[in-house]
Amino acid sequence: MPRRFSWVIVLLSASYAFADEVSWLTDVTTVPEHVVQQHASPVDEVESLQQWQQQRAEVETAWKEFLGVYANSDLPLKLEVIKREELDDCTRTLIRYQAEPGRMVRAYLLAPLGDKNAKLPAIVAFHGTNAGTFNKLVGLDAEPARHMGLRLVKEGFVVLCPENFLWEGSSYKGSTEAALKNHPGSKGMAVMLADGMRAVDVLLAQPNVDPQRIGAYGHSLGAKETLYLTAFDDRVCAGVASEGGVEIGFSNWNAIWYLSDAVDKKDFARSHHELFALIAPRPFLVLGGEEGRGCADGERSWPTILSGQKIAKLYGEPIRQGLVNHGEGHSLSMESGDKVLAWLNAYVANQD
Repeated sequence: MPRRFSWVIVLLSASYAFADEVSWLTDVTTVPEHVVQQHASPVDEVESLQQWQQQRAEVETAWKEFLGVYANSDLPLKLEVIKREELDDCTRTLIRYQAEPGRMVRAYLLAPLGDKNAKLPAIVAFHGTNAGTFNKLVGLDAEPARHMGLRLVKEGFVVLCPENFLWEGSSYKGSTEAALKNHPGSKGMAVMLADGMRAVDVLLAQPNVDPQRIGAYGHSLGAKETLYLTAFDDRVCAGVASEGGVEIGFSNWNAIWYLSDAVDKKDFARSHHELFALIAPRPFLVLGGEEGRGCADGERSWPTILSGQKIAKLYGEPIRQGLVNHGEGHSLSMESGDKVLAWLNAYVANQD
């Protein structure tokens, strides 16, 4: 029998202090009035923090049963260095580590140059599905706007960029079938979530990482991973998801490597409104491209974000779940990347 997922979730503290908010926080957290008036979600009936904390446990359990999530948090990492380079601003190290028995994950680990004894903020940065996308994050391929790993390390973050398991085989479907062979009943997203949590384990094993300041970022496929990791791993204090599709109907969440066609069935009862509620009151920013071809997020993302905002209010915290609708389609520009950096600086690096 496969070892099941080891939950690390604890009840969230009601106290989050930051040295500074982003100056544009109100702009990205103000929900259009027509969305507020028409809003209906699974969390609308929650009226107190005590009620939510009880329901939160039920939501976690329901998702756990659906995902069939597994992990091996007490398994040795067996971390190996494949190649190490020193760049102008950082070291770039290609490593691999044990995700589960018989399966190793490759990742780039970026670390700023300087005081090796300093405790630094850290980010798990997930790649998208473009050609060469694993290398793009760390500046080893074209399209500088996608070099978010390099941009983050230049801001002073330790950055881990793991390779998604879909690249382990010759096709996404084949990779998923292989990864789930020993985990019957689990979903592809379960593998991504477990691997994301394993990536946090790797960061925590680094002597220069502050365990209280870990964030997550991803674009497209990586945005999906960011959403799930932030929702189900409270070690992540803030996240940014770019063009992942915050609700199940917004993207190909029904693919076998994500949630499978189980989400298309009429009796499917789960919703990503619940994930935003699980994230609350932690800061979480969605980047959406609106009318562009293949766009996943935009104005239609507001109702799901509003669910998280409603729960955040129960904690007595300022609202820090919002949307930047840049209108550039399924892309990531340098300007949008600036928003990512500002958000993660404010709510990861500058967390008191």
